[in-house]
Amino acid sequence: MFALFAGSFILACGPKNTDEKQAVDQRSGRMIEDYGSWISTISAEDVYGPSDRIGVLQSVDEALYFSLSDSENEGKVGIKRLALKGELTEAVSAQFDVKTRVHEYGGAPLLGIGNSLFAVKRDDQRLYRFAPNQEPVALTPNGTRHADCVSYPKGSRLVCVREDHRQPGTPTSSLVSLNLNFKNEGQTLFSGQDFYASPRVSPDNSQLAWISWQHPNMPWDITQLWVADLTPAGDVGEPKQLLAGHSGSITQPLYSPSGELYFIADFDNWWNIYRITAEGTLEKVLQESAEFAVPDWMMGNHNYAFESEDTIIASYKSKGKTELVRIDLDSGLVSTIAAEFADVRQVIKGSDGVYFVGNKATPEKGIYRVKGRGVELVYAPQLPVVDPNYIARAQTISFTSAKCDTPVHGYYYGPRNPNYLSPSDQRPPLLLMMHGGPTASASLSFRRDIQFWTSRGFAVLDLNYRGSSGFGRDYRRSLYGLWGQADVEDAVQAANYLVERGWVDGKKLAIRGSSAGGFTVLSALAFYDTFSAGVVYSGISDLDSLDKLTHKFEQGYLDQLVGDLKPGSSVYRDRSPLYHLEQLTEPLLLIRGLDDPIVPPDQSLSIFYTLKSRGVPSALLSYEDEGHGLQKPANQIAALEAELSFYGQVFGFKPAGNIQTLTLDNSEHLPVMDPQVR
Repeated sequence: MFALFAGSFILACGPKNTDEKQAVDQRSGRMIEDYGSWISTISAEDVYGPSDRIGVLQSVDEALYFSLSDSENEGKVGIKRLALKGELTEAVSAQFDVKTRVHEYGGAPLLGIGNSLFAVKRDDQRLYRFAPNQEPVALTPNGTRHADCVSYPKGSRLVCVREDHRQPGTPTSSLVSLNLNFKNEGQTLFSGQDFYASPRVSPDNSQLAWISWQHPNMPWDITQLWVADLTPAGDVGEPKQLLAGHSGSITQPLYSPSGELYFIADFDNWWNIYRITAEGTLEKVLQESAEFAVPDWMMGNHNYAFESEDTIIASYKSKGKTELVRIDLDSGLVSTIAAEFADVRQVIKGSDGVYFVGNKATPEKGIYRVKGRGVELVYAPQLPVVDPNYIARAQTISFTSAKCDTPVHGYYYGPRNPNYLSPSDQRPPLLLMMHGGPTASASLSFRRDIQFWTSRGFAVLDLNYRGSSGFGRDYRRSLYGLWGQADVEDAVQAANYLVERGWVDGKKLAIRGSSAGGFTVLSALAFYDTFSAGVVYSGISDLDSLDKLTHKFEQGYLDQLVGDLKPGSSVYRDRSPLYHLEQLTEPLLLIRGLDDPIVPPDQSLSIFYTLKSRGVPSALLSYEDEGHGLQKPANQIAALEAELSFYGQVFGFKPAGNIQTLTLDNSEHLPVMDPQVR
């Protein structure tokens, strides 16, 4: 870690003197301390230290392969092999660092075929072949990126999504065929569309299906489904677009064991499962007010798999809750397999059943196998144990947005610590969390960062503002044209909702977010006076700059989020917090990576210097070798502890523990909320 910072760090004074007398509640025996100052067993190292992120999951013969980040190796990603008998071995070292940057966000960087494994290396973006007792061999040329590969026929070739960066200007996308017998340029199968995704080959190798889309659409807006015939020699016929008369987001094509083509689409508002029969007719497998898919920010999403010719195992979300179900294709009967998971992803068919990656509202997570009417855990990463007495459980809330009748959703976590109570006249400070995207979502999955805060005496609200996924197409698109307005209104309304109910202290309201969520944070602070402080990670602040500098995948996104503007329109400037800093008066902590390709680092610097010159309490933390969001555990830990120090100074409490204390510029202008602290 190498952190550059404006202002300075000083060592904290450490924990309070244990010889000091503390007030104790006579009935419970718990200590009475201000919110925020509670001693917690959940440290910043517990939040970001463990290697607990399972990425892509694939089945190859009698084994499972999955990517896993390694916190002891700066968060680099390796590949593990899990034999069906339970033996875990390393297939690719984390030092190789598996990561594709197709569409910048990547996804699906690996494929296994027999004894060979194919994976993309982060540094050079080339696709490598790993074979037993051999050094990895690069198959693809420099300047190209590959993802979401499938094999045909009989494993002699790959079909991959390629993004070609070898020429100046905007990269080109295509589907390519790679001959696995030697290093080669590859043969372009299809090109001309702005984006390609999800190539899938039928079981008999007779047909190829894939998805494409064009600017200004994102893959969750409008996409096209295509097929082409394959010959035994691997040649490809003319492409044919299916469902040309239907408009919507089509995703996750998948062939049944008998060769019928299935996919997920939101033609009727919800991402439901469809199929095209042997006669060529379109059929909806079932009609549910639920989401069987997620936005394809990354490639390789799998929310369903065939257990047999007649049954599908699928996961869906409805009203913020997740279920894993079995769908009987003959009867249409849907039966619940598991409802205890907060998130289910990477649903795949293995040699002995269907597997998936599951997260719960409790710390348990891992790879599971569907077993009869239930599931069994087959792999769990080694994680620090969390005392269940410290775990805050979410309460689902909904409220009506101030300027429309749309219900807005969120998950509220109250403070929880078995050793502490607060003074009876206090309410907890609020941390309002704004997810990124903005087409992402908050979920009920156990998050150590949330528990880090609640176990210290914070209340946390994880908000699914308008535009979030998981609530249907209409809700997802309700932010279109209103980004920087509707999301901010929802954040303000959410905070007021909690204050009115007496759940939080109305004078201690903090809002935090990264990327698009950071844009909402800055907008809320610049255009409203609701919040007392803000923390921004890699936050967007200038829409015009974002429009000019963003990468290809999101080049048309602002046309949807803000609107396809007429020449000379002032909307970008009107909604950009960077141009309204004179209205921002509350303390702000900015955290950035110096190699950020999305948000130029000088934007955060400009915000910091402007606020500093105006006397606003503020600080800027900068990290070398970090991009759009911090990835290295050491940097994540340092930033989280700095954030805790920031809130302590702003809200007037002394954080417990021997952490570094962030010195804010203009700290003398902080409101004095507790004279005993300052």
